[in-house]
Amino acid sequence: MSDFTLVDPKSWEYDLHSVYSAYIGYFQIQNVPWRVYDRSWGHLFESFEEFLAFSWPVITVTDAISGRAHIVTRLNSIGAFIKMIKTSRFGETLPQAPNILQITPFETSTRHLRHVADYPSYKKLHSTLPAVMLSAVKARVKVGDPRTVKEIWDRKDKTFLAISFELSERNEKSALEWGYAAVRCAHLETMGQWPPLPDTNYRKGHYVVAEYVDKAINKYTPNQPWKFGESQLVPKTKLPQIIQAVISSLASPNSETTLNQLVLVGHNISSSLVRFEEMKIRLPLNMLVIDTMTYERSLYSGGFRGVMQDPQSDRPRMSGSSLSFENLLYSFTLPGTLGSDRMQQGIQTTSLSLPHCTLHNAGNDAFMCLFALQKLLDPTGTLVPSVKKFKPSTTISITSPMPNAGTAMPMIKVTESSVPYPGAPFPVMQSISTFSNTPRSSTAYDLAAEFGQMQLNVGREHSGSNLLTSSARPLSNRRLHSFPSLYPNSAGMK
Repeated sequence: MSDFTLVDPKSWEYDLHSVYSAYIGYFQIQNVPWRVYDRSWGHLFESFEEFLAFSWPVITVTDAISGRAHIVTRLNSIGAFIKMIKTSRFGETLPQAPNILQITPFETSTRHLRHVADYPSYKKLHSTLPAVMLSAVKARVKVGDPRTVKEIWDRKDKTFLAISFELSERNEKSALEWGYAAVRCAHLETMGQWPPLPDTNYRKGHYVVAEYVDKAINKYTPNQPWKFGESQLVPKTKLPQIIQAVISSLASPNSETTLNQLVLVGHNISSSLVRFEEMKIRLPLNMLVIDTMTYERSLYSGGFRGVMQDPQSDRPRMSGSSLSFENLLYSFTLPGTLGSDRMQQGIQTTSLSLPHCTLHNAGNDAFMCLFALQKLLDPTGTLVPSVKKFKPSTTISITSPMPNAGTAMPMIKVTESSVPYPGAPFPVMQSISTFSNTPRSSTAYDLAAEFGQMQLNVGREHSGSNLLTSSARPLSNRRLHSFPSLYPNSAGMK
């Protein structure tokens, strides 16, 4: 196994152990006297270890159909083994055994060729199969393989974390906001709650960088209020720590052989991964990453989302084209396009009304991205979330720098309702009241007390419309797609 040679996995299709197993079964069924005292080549089948003495050339691959990892060899290697018996063992012949396990390699890149001549070498190579399968699952999920993604969801043992950044138009390295939404499937399954309910089962958060609140203003993608909770102001230097804490609270230990329980989700998520790298965020190497844009494209190419029209050419949408995040959400409002295995079973789906939620808010984007993934995976069982209603407020409650010191929080009265997103004018202080003795209320997933953040109680406008809206502007780089806007005349979909 010391030689290092790379080979094309094509034609490496026969599981090595199944070759030996097939011959033992063939001898028994055909009543062939193969034992040592009956045949000169019988010692090669005394045990699997003796069978390996031929020094088989092998590689490790995964089956494109089952997803299992195998140690495989080629058909001409089996032929060479049969020829060796005929020429070296007094001219005796041995036919090729039937029922050898034949697979279709999923891998297309070159693989490391090894020669296995004894059982310790085979055992050592066999111990690498879990890592081979882990690598293959990550590759399948990365390209949006519908079957693999659906299997991951149906196991109900993973935690799905959707993330989103809102960046400055002047400097893409400046993150104005970060939002996340997570659902812990294993916990919900244990509690008997399935499928997850977005309103009550999604853990969510929205963080705004304090330094950019009244300085950085996006012109083409103006920032919007968060509709699913209360935003929190954080210092720029603390945002990476908060992100790392959220990820650490949901991830399992790193491993080279088993999948992490955390699955990262995003729409065109590559840009968010770049931000993580710049912030030096540590991500588990065994974590799966689902791009909803890639996954939806695979579903449509596989015929699971029905037919969508291209308004510019009056032709069906081309296979292999991608949808922007706005158009992905809007596609759920069209009958027969919800996706997943319902379309494969011929079940017609009905349209739905989306919540009144403006995009280009990191919290809204992350929450709706997790909802979109669940809707693609479970079209009929996923309920539409509702926005949180807020009462108008004219106060900003600032958490104490020492949350455990027992000090009270100062209450600052302002003349206007506070707006917790960059680009909005910071409220003008009118008067400062005395310290309040009432502790700040917290929610189940409020991390403000741990990180000394600023909590904003915000009055937001609400409309009776049920349509998701998006402000008129050219799409930012992380939402660009190869397919033109499908619904140019829809409400809020630009």
